[in-house]
Amino acid sequence: MAQIWLYSLVSVAIVSLISLVGLITLGVRQERLQKVLSYVVSFSAGALLGDVFIHILPEIMVEGNALSTSVYILAGIVLFFVLERFLLWHHSHTGHNESIHSMTYLTVFGDALHNFLDGMAIAASFLISVPVGIATTVAVMLHEIPQEIGQFAVLVHGGWSRKKALIYNFLSALTAVLGAVVVLLFTQGTEQPLALLAIGAASFIYVAMSDLIPELHKETSPKKSLIQLFWMIIGIGVMALMLLLE
Repeated sequence: MAQIWLYSLVSVAIVSLISLVGLITLGVRQERLQKVLSYVVSFSAGALLGDVFIHILPEIMVEGNALSTSVYILAGIVLFFVLERFLLWHHSHTGHNESIHSMTYLTVFGDALHNFLDGMAIAASFLISVPVGIATTVAVMLHEIPQEIGQFAVLVHGGWSRKKALIYNFLSALTAVLGAVVVLLFTQGTEQPLALLAIGAASFIYVAMSDLIPELHKETSPKKSLIQLFWMIIGIGVMALMLLLE
């Protein structure tokens, strides 16, 4: 169990450090950054879906009941839909006369919740097996890079200094550590980690299908769309190659 704690905490610590990726954007022009981000998002979508369908779901189906797993995944997708709608509804009712800082704090809260769930998913993955935990960590890291760059941009646009944006981004990322600790402390037996892993899979599916892929659909150039498809397949391929670890 000590090994699981070590792997989990080191993994979520590395994921949390990705929140400082905004530092590398300081000297990059906005047009170039947007072009690169488009392909990083494509790669991330492929990695998330690849992790779910190549690593997480096959492992859960072997260890647990297929019907209960499906129910957990469906419940997770509905949960994330409700959470996202609540955040959007709350933001839309803040009013135009309020400070733009209300939007930035809400963004930080939403990111903190997302990172908490990522931490839970990583720890639950390591409870299943080390290879599944490593694959899940890599998928989370690949997804976090474009997300944290976007998060940093939102906070700066909301009126915060770059230093303050980096600090709050990092603090919200640390909730991944809390999520992992909660799972490792309070999960006993095999059914609970499988349920948490299924909900983690649901979060990956939801993020990929509701946030990342719709963003890619905004691209109208056939050539760039094909490049996006190429990077998405590469993301899936990376997850497939990680089967060699198992």
